[in-house]
Amino acid sequence: MIWIAGQNGMLGSELRLALSAANLEWIGSDRDVDITEATALDAFAYGRSIDTVINCAAYTAVDRAEDEPELCRRLNVEGPANLARWAEANGAILVHISTDYVFSGLGNEPYTENDPVGPQGVYGVTKAEGEARVRLLCRRHFILRTAWLYGAAGPNFVFTMVRLMNQRESLGVVADQWGSPTWAHDLCDVIVQIVQHREGPWGTLHVSGEGRCSWFQFAQAILQEAKLRSLVPPTKAVTINELTTEQYPTKAPRPRWSVLSKAKLKTTFGLVMPEWRQSLNRFFGTIDDSTSGESIE
Repeated sequence: MIWIAGQNGMLGSELRLALSAANLEWIGSDRDVDITEATALDAFAYGRSIDTVINCAAYTAVDRAEDEPELCRRLNVEGPANLARWAEANGAILVHISTDYVFSGLGNEPYTENDPVGPQGVYGVTKAEGEARVRLLCRRHFILRTAWLYGAAGPNFVFTMVRLMNQRESLGVVADQWGSPTWAHDLCDVIVQIVQHREGPWGTLHVSGEGRCSWFQFAQAILQEAKLRSLVPPTKAVTINELTTEQYPTKAPRPRWSVLSKAKLKTTFGLVMPEWRQSLNRFFGTIDDSTSGESIE
């Protein structure tokens, strides 16, 4: 049986569907089981034949983390450490979800799994520490780093852009930060393949959409798709203006470069992530045409 920790988040919600579609038995927990308390894990798992743990739980409010470093650390470091200890003690595999924020964002070539980390803010620091604890405490683990994640459940950049495009005639989007948008559905497909494989080589893998774009280019693609499906009125004039990082200051630093190499994923498991633009098109195809404005978020 597979245990999804964080089953109600954006990724966890998508993962429930993916595991069910693959006829894989799973059970989920969310805030009802405090992953920062080892006794809570033992109580939840008692009497259940769990052989795989997938950790989708995390503190992801990047800016708020600067004001709540201890809470962020509990969820992103102590929580994964407890799950890693539990998995190791009970002979289970651990799949832990991580992020591009573990890198400095100062590169100009796709990051590989072997590149040194250099997080710039509290969120990134805690995610890097969480990775280190997983590696130390659980031998049979996969750490999956992803980036620019969006999906049907929960707020994300796609839904925010559609809402703003319905409300405004113009908006500004940062054009000097680069990454690879990732549909949660595609990430879940990889997770399903990996948990069924159940063999090494264990370690870290990068799983994000293929190709790259800036946030500005991502927003342009969102506008095009939204208008095609009348999620934004096709006749509505919306201007997207390019901003620099300096013109859009945030409390926590944002990586200027978040492109991840998927070469290891391809060579190790033969898995190829879809090109980000194709996935965005498919994602919009899953959204009910009657959904628009505030309701889409």
